[in-house]
Amino acid sequence: MASSSSNADDFQVYKLGDFKLRSGGVIPDAVIAYKTFGDPSLPAVIYPTWYSGLISDNLWLIGPGKTLDPANYYIIIPALFGNGQSSSPSNRPDLRPFPEVLFYDNVRAQHELVTKHLGIKHAKAVLGWSMGAGQSYQWATQYPDFMDLIAPFCGSARTSLHNQVMLEGVKSALYAAKGTASAGVSKPDVRTAQDGYSEFPQEAKEAALKALGRVYAGWGFSQAFYRERVYEKVLGFRSLDEFLVGFWEKWSCSKDPENMLVMAHTWQAADCSQQEPYDGDFAKAMRAIKAKALVMPSKTDLYFPPEDSEIEVQSMSPGIGQLKVYSTIWGHWAGGPGGSPDDVKWLDDNLREFFASN
Repeated sequence: MASSSSNADDFQVYKLGDFKLRSGGVIPDAVIAYKTFGDPSLPAVIYPTWYSGLISDNLWLIGPGKTLDPANYYIIIPALFGNGQSSSPSNRPDLRPFPEVLFYDNVRAQHELVTKHLGIKHAKAVLGWSMGAGQSYQWATQYPDFMDLIAPFCGSARTSLHNQVMLEGVKSALYAAKGTASAGVSKPDVRTAQDGYSEFPQEAKEAALKALGRVYAGWGFSQAFYRERVYEKVLGFRSLDEFLVGFWEKWSCSKDPENMLVMAHTWQAADCSQQEPYDGDFAKAMRAIKAKALVMPSKTDLYFPPEDSEIEVQSMSPGIGQLKVYSTIWGHWAGGPGGSPDDVKWLDDNLREFFASN
């Protein structure tokens, strides 16, 4: 079992062996990283990581007095393939190109971790932010009888066309730094497609990651967030340039470009209907969800607007889905690591009510 110590950087790994992927590829000697909180006898809550997020980046929503209180739940944080802790390009330099990984693969690995290694037969809930929300939907459609509740916030069951286009910008920022370009949506770069894999030149990595941070800066927060200068008034940056460097570049430059590309593919290709027995029928996949669902988009999210969440909830069977919208100008980051205390409280309050009433 994983340690429940307070050290934010400790985690355990579970060995998956040679892990076959839906693409036909394999991650040899694959591992999934995870951390648990609370006693295994308590109801289990699965709380997956998000794009670029480390396990420690999920801890802001866990603690005494919060809905995710380890005194009440056995909380499991599994890490995405590509996040740098589970099998990733950064810890598997022998594996190039790193194979294409889908939410389907991540959730199958998580299911093996939770059932075979941790001995959990049923979960109270699966929840998460952004790509964590996508994994919540994937769990609910891949293993519909496994959990009672899902609570996806600021995320989606499939990546919209607009969101796919945004991710082309993220990918292209990285590819341009090594002299190539995207070969298309859910595809690698042109050079890899034509000539085989090429390494990121060491001198190009910093430029690539800075560019990624600048691309992301226009999407993570809303227009109103910038108009109201929240980055100055709340986050304490003295100017827009200081914010772009001190917040966005600091974040992006702490990452590995190959890891970011693996996770970008997982996000860009996400669609929980692309599995049996749904075969691309999105409404059928949504109707297959048995867990009660509390879907919480942000009113000003530029990635995952409430309209997309409305379609998801309307496609569920009667009585399954409930939509609640964050009224916030923090955009996508309303559901993220603790920057907006009002949004954190709103999320925690709604999770507490949802858990208690079901």
